Amino acid sequence: MKKQRVVVAMSGGVDSSVAAAILAEQGFELIGITIKTYKYEDVGGNTGNESSCCSLDGINDARSVAARLGFPHYVVDFSERFGVEVIDNFVEEYLRGRTPNPCVVCNRKIKWEELLRKADALGAEYIATGHYARIHRDETTGRYYIARGRDGAKDQSYALWGLTQASLRKTLFPLAELTKPEARALGEKYGLPNMQKPESYEICFIPDNNYERFLKERVPELESHVHSGEIVLDGEVVGRHRGFPFYTVGQRKGLGIARPEPLYVTAIDPYANRLIVGTEEKLYYRELIAANVNMQKYPDCSTPRRVHAKIRYKDDGAMATIVDVGEGRVRVVFDERRRAITPGQSVVFYEGDDIVGGGVIESVLS
Repeated sequence: MKKQRVVVAMSGGVDSSVAAAILAEQGFELIGITIKTYKYEDVGGNTGNESSCCSLDGINDARSVAARLGFPHYVVDFSERFGVEVIDNFVEEYLRGRTPNPCVVCNRKIKWEELLRKADALGAEYIATGHYARIHRDETTGRYYIARGRDGAKDQSYALWGLTQASLRKTLFPLAELTKPEARALGEKYGLPNMQKPESYEICFIPDNNYERFLKERVPELESHVHSGEIVLDGEVVGRHRGFPFYTVGQRKGLGIARPEPLYVTAIDPYANRLIVGTEEKLYYRELIAANVNMQKYPDCSTPRRVHAKIRYKDDGAMATIVDVGEGRVRVVFDERRRAITPGQSVVFYEGDDIVGGGVIESVLS
């Protein structure tokens, strides 16, 4: 019987390496691919790029793992589309006064859509990644959907809400039932060379985690255009900021305002180059509009649906009702007010551990 061929996305880190080892042991025919997503000299911040998930060291580690496990490994350059879909979008969102989540865009547009094209060209039935999440299929409807992985501390389902049915049906998550410590231990058992490698948390194309530097270098005239805009409290100008793209909703530090009560950024007006600030109470809202909605577990949201909604990766989430308002948008009404709902971030809808769908926060509603 012919072995099923799987393309494994390999960053050179612990998770993707162990995922490959599990699939190799299960008898799949593997092809390892490391994605080159940007030119190192274009992003700055860390010339060695030592810690990034897409680093030169990562490429070498991935190649070593593939060699040890006995399957071919290739580096594929997706930097042109990554530049347009992820980096340009990241910059544009900040210039609109929003706080984007580039990993969500990268997952859908690059790690899945582009990788699946490559897998098809190589005659592979599936792609596999080292994400800690599950994929389920509803036997009645035939729909695929993401669910939380077994390791609650490492669960990565939140960033996968944008995956389509076409992508999900051709995806394997070998680490779905493992915790991170179990994955490391398994990698040690397999004799993989990179099991003590630290995790990478920063955005890959900003290896020094300095968004302000990155934006200034990417848009050379930016600082002169946005420097010294107004900071407004209850209609009164109370200070000047260093540029609205360098702030986010909920931010307290770096405002340079001396007031008896703590003040936070409550809204950003990019057209007037203005920060709106207020007390913490002004950060709380019950409703938002989400755009670019992708439904997974159900085909649509034609009737109001009760969900547990998360407004950021580290958010515990809260109960809400979602209502379709047309044009790929939904209104999300929380049972209780939520703090610092931030345009540009993702809102993800859960039913238990299952992802119902998700979207990009477009606006908050009073």
